[in-house]
Amino acid sequence: MAARRISSLLTRSLSASSSASASLLSSLGTNSCRNGSIKRCSTAAALEELIFPPVQISYTQNLIDGKFVDAASGKTFPTYDPRTGEVIARVAEGDAEDINRAVAAARKAFDEGPWPKMSPYERSRILLRFADLVEKHSEELAALETWNNGKPHEQAAKSELPLLIRLFHYYAGWADKIHGLTVPADGPHHVQTLHEPIGVAGQIIPWNFPLIMFAWKVGPALACGNTIVLKTAEQTPLTALYVAKLFHEAGLPPGVLNVVSGYGPTAGAALAGHMDVDKVAFTGSTDTGKIVLELAAKSNLKPVTLELGGKSPFIVCEDADIDKAVELAHFALFFNQGQCCCAGSRTFVHERVYDEFLEKAKARALKRVVGDPFKKGVEQGPQIDSEQFEKVLRYIRSGIESNATLECGGDRLGTRGYFIQPTVFSNVTDDMLIAKDEIFGPVQSILKFKDLDEVIRRANATRYGLAAGVFTQNMDTANTLTRALRTGTVWVNCFDVFDAAIPFGGYKMSGIGREKGIYSLHNYLQVKAVVTPLKNPAWL
Repeated sequence: MAARRISSLLTRSLSASSSASASLLSSLGTNSCRNGSIKRCSTAAALEELIFPPVQISYTQNLIDGKFVDAASGKTFPTYDPRTGEVIARVAEGDAEDINRAVAAARKAFDEGPWPKMSPYERSRILLRFADLVEKHSEELAALETWNNGKPHEQAAKSELPLLIRLFHYYAGWADKIHGLTVPADGPHHVQTLHEPIGVAGQIIPWNFPLIMFAWKVGPALACGNTIVLKTAEQTPLTALYVAKLFHEAGLPPGVLNVVSGYGPTAGAALAGHMDVDKVAFTGSTDTGKIVLELAAKSNLKPVTLELGGKSPFIVCEDADIDKAVELAHFALFFNQGQCCCAGSRTFVHERVYDEFLEKAKARALKRVVGDPFKKGVEQGPQIDSEQFEKVLRYIRSGIESNATLECGGDRLGTRGYFIQPTVFSNVTDDMLIAKDEIFGPVQSILKFKDLDEVIRRANATRYGLAAGVFTQNMDTANTLTRALRTGTVWVNCFDVFDAAIPFGGYKMSGIGREKGIYSLHNYLQVKAVVTPLKNPAWL
């Protein structure tokens, strides 16, 4: 039950209710909109004075072999506050030499250190102590996550930090329950399988959920007895460095967890292609995932798990409770500023309820509170950086130029930082870029369908297959859709349920392998068969 309560913080279900509304800004512009006008989002909070984050930045160096150290080159790079675009800290810029040093430390810790030889119970106790330290420092971590990422502080503090703690409790529980099997043989042989740690794991995490992705990667790898070199996203290095320090306070031996900050083409490429790394896990874009896979194959053919992009369908059937469907579809798309790989970014609505849904979806978007993510009641903060900000605005322009109807939003909010108005398009067709590409921003595309066969065909007509949402009161309809949709997850009358035990991953070009749950352990284990002859066995 505790797990369910924690995951519900990241979930909107049939009982979801609308957030508090705010007064609407006046209508502006005429860019291909219904009724010749675009209504803007509900708040000018982004223009107000910003709250200074209540946290000190203490860790900006790379963590290698248990020590914080400068980059080998002495270089640093800036990390920014997306609310303003201003530098908040300079961080050690790791490159190939830093990766070499980190891998050497991880290799020594695995081959000679106590971690893989430690009893699984002792490993689980360290993971539990770490979870306790995260809980103790959760206020600082939530503030740091919001400052460096731009996500609402209430989301970080009330949803993501509790889930981070729960994930490490979950993996601590697995540490002493990993075992092999005894296998019957056709002849006089005793056969057993051993599940062994894979060795040095290279891990590359994204910027949209830095702490949660840290847990998804580090938790199973450590529970299985591996050592790690983790590269942070260059946009959000601060919280991973902070929690890595907490791991050492919890008693993690030096070299077991190494954290290097740096850029993808230098540090990331060096890690993916390193000959002494035994396995790579990457979360990010599909295009970058292809590069990681190629580097792994061309080096030592190391196994790779990939959690990549998505263009998830959210299907609203004709029997839906429209008010509840609108709220859930809104959450499925706009959660985390739309910067979510499984965002329900193709909202398919049955033609019989399309017009009603559209008007209410537009009204909900206009009520969405955008502003300083440290302020209570703010639902949407800024996009992560200028590059993502400009990318989203380009897609909005593309939608307008493709003759989709811009119902609301469509522009930046304020004059500083990377805030974008919640945007809704109607009359979207499957051939438009906004219906095909992963935008990774607050842009909802609402499409019309006639029947189940049509929506199944169109929902599956994508290179992605990460997730899908289904909203219906008919279980036969739900069962038909859940089996027909080619995705790794189907949420029925809910969305973004991320319990620790629920596997997550994609079909097609959305990735390889699964994160979370028992399936994630398979990514970090080797299976060895041991066969011994039996002399005069009493039984076989």
